[in-house]
Amino acid sequence: MVFNHNPEFEDHFNNPRNVGSLNSQSPHVGTATVTVADCGDVMRLQIEVDSQEHIKRCMFKTFGCSAAIAAGSLTTEWLGGKTIDQAELFSGDYVTERLGLTPEKQHSSRLAEDAVRGAITDWKLKRCRQGQPVL
Repeated sequence: MVFNHNPEFEDHFNNPRNVGSLNSQSPHVGTATVTVADCGDVMRLQIEVDSQEHIKRCMFKTFGCSAAIAAGSLTTEWLGGKTIDQAELFSGDYVTERLGLTPEKQHSSRLAEDAVRGAITDWKLKRCRQGQPVL
């Protein structure tokens, strides 16, 4: 049962988008798995980046509360089509505001933000290993 009465929150929790996995071995995929130590929520976020440095696909899996699930879903929708430069500006505040998260659930916003940063970092490290420029 969801106790947040924000319609967007309820929609993302009840009908999460972009749930699943991408090929983490692909040089075009950045992967991050992050945890909130206080509550144990875990999010795995993956981005697939095209040759123009646009995020063409984004997937997530979450083991956690309803807010973490909704945050993962909303985050993947936001990331779709963004450039890496745009994605680096992603803030958990966007998730908090859109989903109407209460202070005790804002850890889910930080979880999403950390996952985005980690996936971008992983993608950049793969580029570096291939001898491509790191932005």
